Amino acid sequence: MKLHRYLIVIVASVLLTGCCCKKPAQPKIVVWYWMNDREQAFNELAQNYFSATGVTVEFKLLSFPDIYAQKVRAAARAGTLPDIFGILGEKSQMVSFIKGGYLVDLTNEMEKDGAAWKNSFYKQTLDVVAFPAANSYGVAGGIYGVPIDTTAMEFIYNKKLLKTAGLDTPPKTLDEMISYVKKVQEKNPEVYGFSCGWGETWLINCLAVEWAINVMGEEKFLKTIEGKVPYTDHDWIEVFSLFTKLRGSGILAPNITTMVNKESEDLFAKDKAVFSFNGTWSVNVYNGLNKDLDYAYFALPKVSEKNKIKIWGGAGSSFMVNSKSADKEKAVAFLKWITEPKQQKFLADKTSNLPAVKLDDKELPPRLEAVMSGLNDLTHPNTWPVNEDSRVTEILNKDLQQIVMGLKTPQDAAKEVQEVKERIAK
Repeated sequence: MKLHRYLIVIVASVLLTGCCCKKPAQPKIVVWYWMNDREQAFNELAQNYFSATGVTVEFKLLSFPDIYAQKVRAAARAGTLPDIFGILGEKSQMVSFIKGGYLVDLTNEMEKDGAAWKNSFYKQTLDVVAFPAANSYGVAGGIYGVPIDTTAMEFIYNKKLLKTAGLDTPPKTLDEMISYVKKVQEKNPEVYGFSCGWGETWLINCLAVEWAINVMGEEKFLKTIEGKVPYTDHDWIEVFSLFTKLRGSGILAPNITTMVNKESEDLFAKDKAVFSFNGTWSVNVYNGLNKDLDYAYFALPKVSEKNKIKIWGGAGSSFMVNSKSADKEKAVAFLKWITEPKQQKFLADKTSNLPAVKLDDKELPPRLEAVMSGLNDLTHPNTWPVNEDSRVTEILNKDLQQIVMGLKTPQDAAKEVQEVKERIAK
C-alpha cells in the first residue's frame, strides 16, 4: 500500500515538473499568398517582424493563382482558412466571403487616430477593398482588406528601338504611335510594332475600357453598364473601330489574339516589339528576362481630346483577416506594420511594385517614378458603383478579338454585345 502511494507521488511529481518546464506556445500568424516574386521579400519581412515583436509570421506560397483561388474557397468551406489570406477574382468573390462571415471589417482600425492608417493609402487603391454604405452588392459598408501594393496598366516603349529612328519621347496619341512604328520599322524591318497578350481576354478588355472612357467619359461609360446607353451608341462604335484601325495599321504582332501575356513579355524583352501594354509588375518580369532592356512606361495614347485619360489599376495585391481566427488582433497589427512607409519602401525596392501607401517619389525605383503621376487617375471594376454582367464582358472581349482577326465589323460586334445585354436584362 505504501509502495503504491509512493509511486503515485512520484508520477504526480513528474507530471507537475513536466508541466512547469513546458514552454508556452509562441504567437504565430499564418499568411497564404500566391505571388511567386515576393517569396524572399516576405521571408525577410517575417524575420524583421519577429525581431521587433517576437511574433512569428509564416508566409505560405500557394501558386499558381488559379490553384490558390481554389484552395482559399475550399478552406473557407472546410473552416481551415489561415489568419491572413487574399481573395482573387472579381469583387463579387469578396462579397461572398463577407456574406459568409469570413472577413474582419477593418473600418474602425482604419479610422483610429484621425484615420491615420486609412489616409496613408492611395484612395483608388483602398477603394478596391472597400464598400460604400449604399452599394449594389447588399453588404455592409466598410473596408475589408489591406492593399500591400498598387498596380496600373501602362503602355511601354522600347527606348533603344525608338532611338534608331531618331525618336526620344513616347507618342501622345494613337496616330502618333502608329507613325512611330513605321519610322522604326524603316530602320528595323524585322521588329513588330505592338505586342500584347490578347489571348488572355482581360488584357484586351483593359485597353478597351481605357479608350472607351477617353472617347465618351467615365459617366457615359458607366451608364452603358447600367443599361442607359446601348453598345450600339456612336461612341461605342468608335471604340470598336479603334481595333479595326490597329488591324489595318499593320503594327500588331502576328497571332496577337492567341498570344498569352508571357509570350508578349518575352517578345518585348528580346527587343522584338516597339510597344506593349502591361501592368507595372512587368518591371520584375523584364528584369528577369533581360537586365539590359532599355524601356519606359507612358500614358495611354489618346484617341480624343474631349475627356481625360483613366488608367486601369488599383490594389495589385491585398490581404484580408480571417474573422474566425483566434489571433485576428495580431493579424491586424501585422498588416498595419507591413503597410508602414519603411516596409512599403522595402517591398518596392525588392519587388519593383508600386507601393500601396503614399511615399515620396524619390524613394521609389527610378523606373516607377514616371508612373506615380497617374495614380490619381486610376479606374477599376472593383471601384465602380456597378459592374457589367460577366456574360456581356465575355462576348465583348470575344468580339474585340474577332475584330482584330478581321472576322467582325465594329457594327456587328456592337449589335451582338447589345443583344446579349438585352437578353440577360429580360
